[in-house]
Amino acid sequence: MEKIIKTPQDLVTQFFESVWHAPHDLDAIDRFMTEDYKITTAGSLISGRENFKNWVKGFQRLLLDAKTESIDLFHDPSKTKVVSRWVCSGRNNGLFALEPDNKLVSFTGIAIWTIRDNKLSECWVERSAYELYQQLQENSKNQFV
Repeated sequence: MEKIIKTPQDLVTQFFESVWHAPHDLDAIDRFMTEDYKITTAGSLISGRENFKNWVKGFQRLLLDAKTESIDLFHDPSKTKVVSRWVCSGRNNGLFALEPDNKLVSFTGIAIWTIRDNKLSECWVERSAYELYQQLQENSKNQFV
């Protein structure tokens, strides 16, 4: 059951709870994102809500039981920007094209969202991909010990 969205932080929290927590309701993206939603992540631009849904679906196939939790969450005075420092965790199912090992991994990141018409319209994400890659490499080494 979705809570009433009163603040920009509520919008982000509801998005994380609906899309990045089980049962991973990808249709919730329609409720939280504008149709022309854009996200820049890992240096790539994904344009459009449907393309974003497909990206999330693909990512969640590589990170099973994905869950994202905000650590810090705040908005600007105009309530048109929201910043979240978060941690994402799940089980490795082939991230970075490495061998799936089903081991729990986690990584951190920062997302900056733009809000338009009470929906998320744009996002810029920086995540600790290199540290995640190192963690996966270390898990891979330990698998054969």
